[in-house]
Formats: sequence, structure tokens, C-alpha cells
Amino acid sequence: MSWHATALTLFPEMFPGSLGQSLAGRALREGLWRLDARQIRDFALDKHRTVDDTPCGGGAGMVLRPDVVDAACAAALEEGDRPLVYLTPRGKLLDQALVRDLVAGPGVILVCGRYEGLDQRVIEARGMREVSIGDYVLSGGEPAALVLLDACVRLLPGVMGGADSAAEESFSAGAPMLEYPQYTRPVEWQGRAVPEVLLSGHHAAVARWRREMAERATRERRPDLWARQGDTAKASAG
Repeated sequence: MSWHATALTLFPEMFPGSLGQSLAGRALREGLWRLDARQIRDFALDKHRTVDDTPCGGGAGMVLRPDVVDAACAAALEEGDRPLVYLTPRGKLLDQALVRDLVAGPGVILVCGRYEGLDQRVIEARGMREVSIGDYVLSGGEPAALVLLDACVRLLPGVMGGADSAAEESFSAGAPMLEYPQYTRPVEWQGRAVPEVLLSGHHAAVARWRREMAERATRERRPDLWARQGDTAKASAG
């Protein structure tokens, strides 16, 4: 059975989007994973296909109805029990650990919010995992769903060319760090040369340099991640 993703959305035409290209697109065509995009309006209960209503307590905008979204979830779950993920700025920040957790299962059902969000009752009733891709607001959950799927699909067996490539990337280790800088030919370009150590053929020296550059980038650009390095070291020592 291939890894199966379902997107519940008001705009199914937004899928597969960029996931239909490059490695993810090839893997999709080869059946290494499946993607369905289902129109939430198909589960509306009235002739006008209404999916939203005004927020209780007042306020601007509209809220997705729990009964409609619940029916869409039920239909998706008929094709296999998979975790339900609601893309929302209120959710847990997406990280590589969560990506690996989702990839280890049979797939995922992604609920793409719109308007002012989704009625909290269906989130709780269905045990949805609320996930955010960052501290900013999008027009809807579809772009966030594409980001999450891209992160997952590239870890599926057979999608990437080499396992080592994925293992060396940022956030792949237990205590995540940013990746070291990369260089290629020409050796000199516009007066800038490739660091000599990378041309030395000395594998231990190259590995040491890469580690130092990764540590420097993490320390300078992501002090929050650098602090976690210390926490991990303390936990290992304890």
C-alpha cells in the first residue's frame, strides 16, 4: 500500500500544485504515494452547498461548519484510518520530528481551513492534530498543506535519489542544526574561491569543517536551535 494523502479543501484545483513536479511528481506518477483532493462543498447539507456560518458571539468573517467538515472527514476515513491534521496558525509548529511521525504511518488527511477557521467542536470530536507552518497568516490552509506534503513525500522510500542526502540536511539529526554552506564548480567565481579544505580530499577535515560551519550558522541565525544543542548534550550526559 502506498502512502495516501487526502486534502479536504474548498479549492481542490490547487492540488497537486508543485507536488506534481520534480521528484514528488515522478513518485506520484509511479504510485509511490497517492493524493486525493476532495471538495468540502460536496458534503454540504443544503441546495446552496453552504459550508460556513457566522461566528457565535459575533465578529467578522465566517466559520466552517462542524457538520459539513465532519461528513467530509468521515468519507475520507472510509478509505483507511489515517491521522487528521488541521492546518492552522494556532497549531503546533511543523518540524522534522512531526514529518517523520506522519511518514511512518499509512498517510494523512489534511483539513484546509478558510475564512476565520473551523468550528472547535469538530476539531475536538475528531481528535485532529492542529499544525502550523509558521507564525504568519495565509489566505487558507492549502499552501500549508502543500508544504507539509512536500516535507513528507521526500522522505518516502524510493522518492529521493540517495538516503545520505536526506540524512545530512538541516533538522535531520536528533538535535537539529542548520546545514553547512554548499559549493560547486567553478573553483573560482567572480573573485570568490571555494574553501580550500573542500578541495583537499581529506575527508575527516571536510567533515570537521562542515560541522563547524553548521554550528556557526545555527548559533548566529537560529539561537533557539543552538540552545537545544546544549539541552540535548545535557540529557545525554545525564
